[in-house]
Amino acid sequence: MDTQILIVGAGPVGLTLAIDLGKQGVRCVLIEKKEAPEFLPKMERCNARTMEIYRRLGIAGRIRDAGLDGEVPMDVYVVTKMTEPPLLHLPYASVNAAQAEIAASEDTSQPAESYQLVSQYTLEPVLKAVAESLPSVTVMYGTEFESFVQDEAGVSTTVRRLDGEVLTIRSDYMAGCDGGASRVRKALDISLRGEGNLLKLRQALYRCDELFDRLPLGDGPGHGRHYHVADNQASFLIMQDSTKHWTLHAVVEDDAAMATQFEKIVGTPVDYEMLYVGEWKQNLLLADRYGEGRVFLAGDAAHLVIPTGGLGMNTGVGDAIDLSWKLAATLAGWGGPLLLQSYEIERRQVGDRNIGASRYASLGRRRWRGQWAPGFNDETPEGESLRANLAQVADVEQRKTNEMIGAELGYRYVDSPLIWDEPGGPEQLFRTYDPTAWTGVRLPHIWVEPELSIHDLMGRSYAILRMGTKTEPVDAIVKAFQDIGAPIAAFEFSQDRFRDLYGANYFLIRPDLHIAWRGNELPENPETLAALVTGFPVSNMSRSHAA
Repeated sequence: MDTQILIVGAGPVGLTLAIDLGKQGVRCVLIEKKEAPEFLPKMERCNARTMEIYRRLGIAGRIRDAGLDGEVPMDVYVVTKMTEPPLLHLPYASVNAAQAEIAASEDTSQPAESYQLVSQYTLEPVLKAVAESLPSVTVMYGTEFESFVQDEAGVSTTVRRLDGEVLTIRSDYMAGCDGGASRVRKALDISLRGEGNLLKLRQALYRCDELFDRLPLGDGPGHGRHYHVADNQASFLIMQDSTKHWTLHAVVEDDAAMATQFEKIVGTPVDYEMLYVGEWKQNLLLADRYGEGRVFLAGDAAHLVIPTGGLGMNTGVGDAIDLSWKLAATLAGWGGPLLLQSYEIERRQVGDRNIGASRYASLGRRRWRGQWAPGFNDETPEGESLRANLAQVADVEQRKTNEMIGAELGYRYVDSPLIWDEPGGPEQLFRTYDPTAWTGVRLPHIWVEPELSIHDLMGRSYAILRMGTKTEPVDAIVKAFQDIGAPIAAFEFSQDRFRDLYGANYFLIRPDLHIAWRGNELPENPETLAALVTGFPVSNMSRSHAA
């Protein structure tokens, strides 16, 4: 079996990579050792940047239709149990409310899409159906990666089918999207480094049709997304996207105790079924390298974060989109030798940064949980004081978990060989999004007309944008890209409001929407600029003359 790209692992990252490659006409084979997507509680939220990516793939609507109803509030509570008044209530907008705020925005401060609550067991079948509909994508479940060898021309991979049949797949490149225990990473002898096994918890998935509809229970909290239990067991109850399924995390002695813990937290009899229980460990780990030769790593194979902040799967989707366009460009013949090398340079810094964001959020949660002490639930002045103190600390620290819009949208590729770097640059904040249109950041969204984002205009090509009334034709830049064979489109936004919001007259946008260059004057040597952003080596002397 021959293909251009072999993808190992059909989680959301591998599926997203297959879809994006398939939509560019790249032939790829996606293998997954499971027979089908599993009904297991894993990720639960596509953040704003991921939904922007899915918007560009034309599937955001399908994901929203499959996910949580848009009217359900996303409020977060700290509770003692579900029948008692919450210690803290943090209100957050529903999807519909967030989408309405985005639709009404007239500047660059909002994403093009809000987040979507959607469980991994819901998301994977949607992505699988999309991937299987693409003519150039072959999806093979029940197929396990065993080993590979690579040479200067490609990769030969041995896989085993469930019936024992052994196949060799020859590909130009391979992507290991096979999770934290990645066999592809281990075959490359790449280590994960950082903080491992920070906390061991059990996670259980329950089917309870009545709990959501009965909320509030007595004086307990109302409808929301997360219910953190103030105890010494790190108990955390999560509403899943159907509102019929619930996930509980807790430190307990054995699997059977998760049923007792659920009943204790709910605080009143409900009919339920425990569908799954298993152990998991909190890790903050980053791969030493993101690949070797013609083999690349993406998603949890390259970085493991604590779920606080919701950056795990979403970081992996960003990996997939960065890797996809660079693979497609290289296969099409116009990508220079630095194009694929830049994948690790760009994405490893994001992985490192998001591990830091996850650590920041996790430390905040640990800080307020650390206020618990014996006597916390006692109806005494001491107990009341303990509860009031924990709520006060949680009002500051818990927000660090739920407010990560800066990490989602504001990341910037620094020191990339594909970006015409400017000195300085905005601070990359976790909780606050600064929509500055600096080189290396994703082009901030704005509505060009109702329901049409500036992102929607950009296809699978580079784009040169003219902002405001004082610009000149960009024909020389377009020709420089055409001479290389790279696709490019030109857009003019003649209203001065665009120039005022974005802060420059000209912008060069990459196929992944990141800003490669900007300026108030056209470059003196557009050939040098085109060479640099498509991955060809450019000397410092040439860069200085071209600026």
